[in-house]
Amino acid sequence: QVQLQESGPGLVKPSQTLSLTCTVSGASIRTETYFWNWLRQPPGKGLEWMGVISGSGGAWYSPSLKNRLSISRDTSKNQVTLQLLSVTPEDTAVYYCAAAKTFIMSSTTKDHYDTWGQGTQVTVSS
Repeated sequence: QVQLQESGPGLVKPSQTLSLTCTVSGASIRTETYFWNWLRQPPGKGLEWMGVISGSGGAWYSPSLKNRLSISRDTSKNQVTLQLLSVTPEDTAVYYCAAAKTFIMSSTTKDHYDTWGQGTQVTVSS
């Protein structure tokens, strides 16, 4: 059974870089079975798909975030990492990693994803 655990700082200052890690257990992140996604939910708003990395290491990003977002992986630790540059208070959200067996760009349909992490709150504030 695949399990996902997000981790990272709860508070980030404006203009800094946000780094979050998703630790995967129960499957290798190199498997072609899953795509490893990052989504977020700002307070009072719906889910926003941010980007995805495949088992082969290819990454795709939301057009609205592609200039600030990078998703990478550490296969030795079985972890997927998100880096978001130049954060602003509008980046305040609960951030989730989620595994899906198919790749649907920008999907925010919860049923599309097989497994979710519990989410991690990130607040951008000085």
